[in-house]
Amino acid sequence: MTDLYSGWTECRATWNKGAEGVMTQIKVIQKALPFPIKGFDCDNGSEFLNWHLLRYFQNHKQPVKFTRSRPYHSNDNAHVEQKNWSCVRSLFGYERFSEPALVDLMNDLYANEFSLLTNFFCPTMKLVEKKRVGSKIVKKHAAPETPAQRLLAHPALTKSQKERILATQKELKAIYKLVR
Repeated sequence: MTDLYSGWTECRATWNKGAEGVMTQIKVIQKALPFPIKGFDCDNGSEFLNWHLLRYFQNHKQPVKFTRSRPYHSNDNAHVEQKNWSCVRSLFGYERFSEPALVDLMNDLYANEFSLLTNFFCPTMKLVEKKRVGSKIVKKHAAPETPAQRLLAHPALTKSQKERILATQKELKAIYKLVR
């Protein structure tokens, strides 16, 4: 899952596309996020586009807006699809896994190390403006920031949500000093 505003990314693996495994991992990701989910945009895969997930998001205290990409428009979910390389393939490669026991190990790595690395230490550039000048497309990007930095600057986050991010950041800096 990738937050559009900040770029905050959480990854989890499932053994198959079954609703139970996908729902379990979505709930795990929701608990790990430092903010509530307000919208969920998925591709047209059967693992996401099903009644179980729709019902789950509609039955929240604050219902989550559930949308899907348009059929045959592969660039509709570019924000998530771009993470396939940086967050999945570069870490685990392209080979298929034949051992279900690896899923727990992958999820442990995603939750405890990879999430912290990508969200607190890896700055990314965010597109601010894109315009056509003659035959060229000119893009302007904001200064690189980590997803955590973007969230801390966002006015909609509550004080407690920001304190949770700052506490994690402080803990990571202390660990970094010990290691160095």
